[in-house]
Order: sequence, then C-alpha cells, then structure tokens
Amino acid sequence: MIVAEGLEKRFGERVAVAGLSLDVRAGEVFGLLGPNGAGKTTTVRMLTALIAPTAGRATVAGCRIGEDDDGVRQRVGVLTETPGLYARLTAAENLRFFGKLHGVDDLEARIGRYLALLGLGDRKDDKAGSFSKGMRQKLAIARALLHEPQVVFLDEPTSGLDPTAARVVRDFVAELRADGRAIVLCTHNLDEAERLCDRIAIVQRTILRMGTPAELRRALAGARLVVTLRAPSAAAREAASALLGPASVSGDGPEIAVVTEDPEGIAPDVVRAVVLAGGEVVRVEAARPSLEAVYFDLVGADGAREGAA
Repeated sequence: MIVAEGLEKRFGERVAVAGLSLDVRAGEVFGLLGPNGAGKTTTVRMLTALIAPTAGRATVAGCRIGEDDDGVRQRVGVLTETPGLYARLTAAENLRFFGKLHGVDDLEARIGRYLALLGLGDRKDDKAGSFSKGMRQKLAIARALLHEPQVVFLDEPTSGLDPTAARVVRDFVAELRADGRAIVLCTHNLDEAERLCDRIAIVQRTILRMGTPAELRRALAGARLVVTLRAPSAAAREAASALLGPASVSGDGPEIAVVTEDPEGIAPDVVRAVVLAGGEVVRVEAARPSLEAVYFDLVGADGAREGAA
C-alpha cells in the first residue's frame, strides 16, 4: 500500500529526513516512533503529497508521489496532532464541508455513519466549538475517514485525551485495520504503539530499526529467564550453572536468573535441571527488555531530550 525508497527532505542546509525506506501493507498498523524533530511529520507530509521530497521516491495506494499527487490526496486520510475544525459550524456541517471538497457520494449517509461510530450521533447539530478535546479529536477522525481512504495517517491520535476517549480511538484504529486499510501511526506513547502496531520503525531522520514489537525487544541484549523456587537451593543453582555456565546465572534467594538470547528456548532444559537437583519450581518467567528500553538504546536519552526541546 505504501512503498518508499530513499526518501530525503532538506530545508536549506538542514536535513529533516535522509535515506528513509519503508513499506506498509494493507490491513497493517505501522508505527513511527521518535523524538520531536526526528522527521516523523515531515515523512507524513511527503507521503501525503503535501510537500515534495528532495530525493527518493514513493508510491502510495498505487499513485506515485510527484507524478499523481491528486490521486495520492484522494486516497489518503490525515489526522494531524492539532486538527483544524470550524468552531462555528456544527459537527455535521464540518463533515459536509470537507465531504464536498472530496466529492463524496451519499454524503449524508456517511456523515451519519461516522458520527454514530464515534459516539457523536446525538451531537451532530452542536457546534464544534462547544466540544471537549476528545470530542473534537473524534470529529477530526470522522473527517479524515469520510471519503473512505485506503491509507490513513494518524499523528498522536490520543494526545491529551482522557482514558475513555483514548480507548474509543484505539478501538476505532483496530476497526480500520480489520477493514483492510493501511494505517501509519505517529506517536510518542510507547505503550500505545506496542498495543496497536503490527510493526514499528524507530526514526531519527532515518530509520534506526524496524520490526514487530517482539522483534525490536529481542534485538536488545538483556533478555533473561527467571526461575523462582519455593525455597533457595544451592544445588539447583549449581545445576543451572553447570548447564549454562556460571557467568550467565545470577540471582539471590529463591530466584535463579539466566541471561540468554532465547529465554523461551532454554526454559525446558533449565527447569528440568533445577527439578532434578531438588529445586521446587513455583514460577518460570521469560523477561525481555521493554520497548522503552529499545527506544532509548537507539535514540539515547540526550537525543530524546533534544527532540523534546
């Protein structure tokens, strides 16, 4: 649905995006993670044909950026972090205005459908200026989807929302995925990215690393297998050390912690050795680095602070 190769964008001497390549499939939620200033929004603007890349090429929903930009704009929906709505127009009037710009057929039926899906059906005749931030965000999502785009770009869709409104938005993203649309999610919320995204790219002007949340966690050293015993057992600890080497085994009291790249793979052998040595196992847990740990390992705390400045 989206294929980008070597995208670059310069603003004078400043390089905002350099050598960025990615692909996003239909029915996939693809996350862009990175600090402010990392090039996420610039990437989205290039992929939605709002600005032209300095170098590289991209195809979105079958339309080539720079050759069929009108076709790209007809096939994408965009939710910006601070969506612009007409405060003096009602919810329905806002959607009607943007729907006419897109030449939407059966416009009134679509307006009713999306307002109902997002819980705004009973507020369609209220002015947008009277809405809470969560309601404005949901109205902006309806506006982005009104023309039934094949590709949807969501920039911080739950930013500033209360937990209830954020859950509605997350559930709606899941529905979009089920409809077979390609979704690009820009977010700073690591927990949200891990729950919603099929794949994630961590970016800082280019893609530092890309993969599923599980693949990203596996890429960072520090995975462990933790075996908890009913009571401390020197014999069980010695058995684990004999199996894997003393340098990889640590822990105090009833816990035996093993540093390994494959905690799930070695678990049966470790548990067997511990039990044969007389250890009473009460819990076995594979512990991997969090997505947050991967993020800071790649971006660095200094880089994250600079981006947020």
